[in-house]
Amino acid sequence: MISFILGGARSGKSGLAEKMASESGLPVHYLATAQVWDDEMAGRVKHHKSRRPTEWPTTEEPLDIIPVIKALVCDQKTCVLLDCLTLWMTNLLLLDDDQALAERQQAFLDFLCQGVDGHLILVSNEVGQGIVPTNKLARRFVDESGRLHQRIAEIADEVIFVTAGISQVLKVKNN
Repeated sequence: MISFILGGARSGKSGLAEKMASESGLPVHYLATAQVWDDEMAGRVKHHKSRRPTEWPTTEEPLDIIPVIKALVCDQKTCVLLDCLTLWMTNLLLLDDDQALAERQQAFLDFLCQGVDGHLILVSNEVGQGIVPTNKLARRFVDESGRLHQRIAEIADEVIFVTAGISQVLKVKNN
C-alpha cells in the first residue's frame, strides 16, 4: 500500500504519517531525506527525531531513496515512512543536473508503479498554493514538486491532505 500525505509546513502531516505508521501493524522504518544546512534546519531535524519512537530505525538518505525503500518494503514487509519528498526534490535540484533530476524522478515513479508488499507512507509539502516566487530556482521547485505530486497521486492507493491538523482524504483506491 502506498499512502501519500500532503500539507503545508507545520500542518500536522508528519504527525498523521507517524500515527498511520504506528497503527500499520508492521515494523516501522523512518527514511529521512533532510540535509542539515544550518542551525534552524538542525532544530527541525531534532524536533522530528524527538517525536518518533526510539525503536523505529532511521535511515538518512538525501538522494538515493529507491534502494532503501526497496530493501525494506519489498524484502521485509515493513512500513516505511519517507519524510519528505520536497526535501528530496530540493536535494535533486541542488545537484544542478537536469538529466539526473528527470531520471531520478522517473525511476521513483516507475518503482512506485510496481507496488510494494509493505506500507509506504510518503510525506510532502504542498507548495503550489501560495504566491509565485520571484526566484527562478524557487519557481522551478514549485513546478517540479507539483508535477511529481500529481503523478504520485495517480499511483498512490490513498492521498490525504492535512491543514491545521485536520486531515481530508482526497483519494482511496478501490481494489
